[in-house]
Amino acid sequence: MRFLAIVAASLLAHAAGAQNAATLYDQAQRLEHGEGVVRDLDQAAALYCRAARLGAPDAQYALGWMYANGRGVGHDDGVAWRLFGLAAEQGNAAGLRMQALLPAAPGAALPACMAPDPALELDLALPLPDYSAATPRLRALVDKLAPEYQIEPALALAVIAVESGFRHTAVSPKDARGLMQLIPATAARFCVLDAFNPEQNLRGGLAYLRWLLARYSGDVTLATAAYNAGEQAVDQYRGVPPYDETRAYVRRIGKLYGKTLHPIAAAVPQRCVRQMAIRSRR
Repeated sequence: MRFLAIVAASLLAHAAGAQNAATLYDQAQRLEHGEGVVRDLDQAAALYCRAARLGAPDAQYALGWMYANGRGVGHDDGVAWRLFGLAAEQGNAAGLRMQALLPAAPGAALPACMAPDPALELDLALPLPDYSAATPRLRALVDKLAPEYQIEPALALAVIAVESGFRHTAVSPKDARGLMQLIPATAARFCVLDAFNPEQNLRGGLAYLRWLLARYSGDVTLATAAYNAGEQAVDQYRGVPPYDETRAYVRRIGKLYGKTLHPIAAAVPQRCVRQMAIRSRR
């Protein structure tokens, strides 16, 4: 029993930092059924709820079952009906069957743990940013290229300022490179052959930023959050991910750019169709 308790403690410590719905769901199942750990219905419900908040239909169903049976949580058929419905909307057949067995309760509140994070508050009443680190040549290049990608130069400059501080040789611990800090996968996606070449890097970063703005309907907060953390993270959390780095990043760009919406292009490619033939000038 002591060994199982130690395993359970380790499992919960790992779960505390987990951001993946599948991982949370797997850990919740083990705690609910006592699979290799001490059974803990309260903690199982808490982990199911975190996974359900991320949109996992199996977790929504499992949490609904717990509410329907009062296991680890107080019995509440209304909450169960809502949770089974969320699972059913994503094709979970068991959720559809279980919801049909309960009285309809569209007004029931979901568990508090499924509430979205509060919206970021951006202080837009700020003086003009100081971009003195940007050389006149770089400013001219941004002013020239940004409109080609339907990006306002002010937003491009804000992203560059936060990403690299206008240093075209910048390299991050995650191997993001150049002015707009392109990781190798993103550079390849937008056909950037030399991420340290200012023009190539700007074209790749602007193409990616344009695509993100189109994906999120011009929402600068979501687009820049995706630029930092990846669109998968934004989609998974249905908003700005709860990462300290990403939330600080979004706030900084919001202060520099001063707008929450950006015009979007009608048709935007997800990746480039030909490689850039730009001579390296390093």
